[in-house]
This record gives sequence, structure tokens and C-alpha cells, in this order.
Amino acid sequence: MTSRGIKISRRGFIAAGTAALASPAFIRHAKAQEFVCKIAHTEGIGTPITNAFDAWAAAMNEKSGGRIDAQHFPAAQLGGLAEALEGSRIGTIQVTTAGPDSEEAIAPEIAAFGGAPGFIYKSEEHVDRVLQGELGQKCSDIARAKTGVEFVAYGETGFRHILAKRPVGNLADLAGLKIRVPQLRIWVDFWSLLGTAPTPLPYSEQYSALSTGIIDAIDSDVFSIVGFKFHEQAQHLTLTGHWFLPKAVRVNAAWLDSLPEDLRAMVRETAKEAFAEQRRINRANAAKTLEDLKGLGVQVQQLPAEELAKMEEKTAGLFDEFGSKSPETAEMIKAIRALG
Repeated sequence: MTSRGIKISRRGFIAAGTAALASPAFIRHAKAQEFVCKIAHTEGIGTPITNAFDAWAAAMNEKSGGRIDAQHFPAAQLGGLAEALEGSRIGTIQVTTAGPDSEEAIAPEIAAFGGAPGFIYKSEEHVDRVLQGELGQKCSDIARAKTGVEFVAYGETGFRHILAKRPVGNLADLAGLKIRVPQLRIWVDFWSLLGTAPTPLPYSEQYSALSTGIIDAIDSDVFSIVGFKFHEQAQHLTLTGHWFLPKAVRVNAAWLDSLPEDLRAMVRETAKEAFAEQRRINRANAAKTLEDLKGLGVQVQQLPAEELAKMEEKTAGLFDEFGSKSPETAEMIKAIRALG
């Protein structure tokens, strides 16, 4: 065998080829492709959902054999919720989390899965019947088709309550209360019907807004109150459970589709495992965290049942109003409530 006039024996050719295969340059070239997975969200450090993302990122890195490089940026390190949502849609980040109600403008039929418009979820068991079954998969399918993200799992922050600078013991105490709301129309309407002065603000601005008096109150789960130290600025917690917030684990669909089949399956499987454990921990630790808040000086009271009934009655019309966005939205609200 010759090459450019140089005579090479067959044995020499095979030896040369073997040497080339073993060379560092060839090994670098043959190394499996690495897929960067930036996980960015606004959840607090040390909260069950942030810990679940830590566990999930570690599982992806390990089980992919290094082919996925999962990087975790909690507590709004890469921007607020609006930036995280947009980034997950266009692929500048690969993963974030938010309530399905964040899709109100794009896919109103799945916004109700995020607890909108209040009092839609009756218990944790009700949440599981909805999100861990056929409806939860349907929600993910719609999100993929309309927003470019896939809901690979559902975590949760749990039931939300009112944290205020002054005591709230009944509906009359809500009059004129400047309460922070998500930048979503449905929550402005919800709190307006209850007589408050709803103030739309990004999630990351709540602490400073409480400090400066821009707002008098927020609604929050107990873990976030501790994680973001909201109790330093407001020390009256009224248990209402008006809103249960599931957290969809949102993966950019184009990134997910770019993975080899085995990695796609692994990403989905490990997400479900990590966030099943997150839900278990969240529910097991809620009562303890409430006691921790009391130890931090927070005054806790349960809103009386008759006052809760009034809250629900005053806002019940939002189901019809929200459902009027489309026949699909009305059908989805009906299906969620039927499982309660």
C-alpha cells in the first residue's frame, strides 16, 4: 500500500491506525457531546423545591455520565420570574419553575392548574388527582404546543396564606390592604373582589416593598416566608389556604428534543423522582416550618371558617369569568373541580 509515493506495509498501516485511535486528539474528538442545562428560578435558598432542584441536577450529572452539565441558579440569580419564563421558552435557559397560571396570556386553559382563580384545590389529595393523572399530562402537552416548554414534573410550594404588617382576622381587615400580587390579571381581580388594593410586583421585589411600605402584605407559603426572610418585615400570618400553588418543572422543548433518546428518558424519569420526593418533604415539613415562624416572632391565626366561606363566595364568580376565555378553559376548570 502506498501514499504519496511512500510504501507502507499492511501491518504498518494497521499499527498506525491503532495509534491514531489511541491518541489524545482522537479521544477528545470522539468524546460524547455535552449538553449544558441551566436551571434558573426564583425559589428561596434552602426551601424544599430548591433542594429538589439540587438533587435533580446532581442526578442528571451522574446518570448522564457527564454528558449533561446541569447548573443550578436559584433565588433569582439569573433574573426574576418574567426573565426565567421567557428564557425557558426561547432556550437561553433550559429549565425553570412556575405555576401553570403563569401561562394565562398564552394558554388560559392551563392557567387554572396553577390554582387560579383561588379555592380551586380543596386538598393535597385533590392536587395529586389532578396533576399526577391524565389532566396533568394534558396540561404538559398543551404547554409544549403553545409555549415551547414541557412540564416534566410537578413540584409544589403548598397552600398560600396572608402575611401582613397588621393583623387580619376577618374580611373587614382586608379593606384597603396593599397586597402584592403576581403580574397576572386573575390575581388582581381576585384581591380586588376582596376589597384590598392589589399591587402587581415581581416576586423578587417583595422584601424591599414590604420594607419601604409600598405594600402592606403578601400571600405566601410558609417555606418562602422563612427562605426569603419576609417575616423580618411583616409578622402577622393569617392562615387562609386560598391558593395552592403547584410548580411546573418547565424544560425547553427544543433542548429536550436535541438530546439522545436515552438522555431524554433519563431527564424525565429523574425529574419525576426528585419532585415526588419534594412533594413528600414539603407536606411533611409544613407544620414544623409554621412552628419555626412562631419561634421567630410571627403571630399566627387561622381565619375563621365563616370568613373563609365569605372569601370563597365573593370570588366564586371568577370561575365563570375565567372560563369565558375559551370553551377549552371552561372545560378544564370543570374537570379540575370535578376531581375535588
